[in-house]
Amino acid sequence: MKEILHDVERWRSRGERVAVATVVATRRSAPRPVGAKLAVSESGELAGSVSGGCVESDVCEHAREVLATGTPKLLTYGIADEDAWEVGLPCGGEIDVFVEPLPE
Repeated sequence: MKEILHDVERWRSRGERVAVATVVATRRSAPRPVGAKLAVSESGELAGSVSGGCVESDVCEHAREVLATGTPKLLTYGIADEDAWEVGLPCGGEIDVFVEPLPE
């Protein structure tokens, strides 16, 4: 949480709502550990990381939906090891990411 705290405080001081995505589970290899966080401001700014860049854009879209609806989401991302090389990733694996709005 420390890595995103400064940005979250700045966004909140401007009156923006914020969603936080947290890695809650990993299977096989994963670029970020359980507990890794990505914050998304109402205006679309990002802080932190849940995957080292692989799924951040999709998580950001879901975070904006969470801000619009107020309903948290559990997302799952994964790729087989043999498919990972084909798309330029060093390894496969799965992560579960929980996206929730920060209370105002």
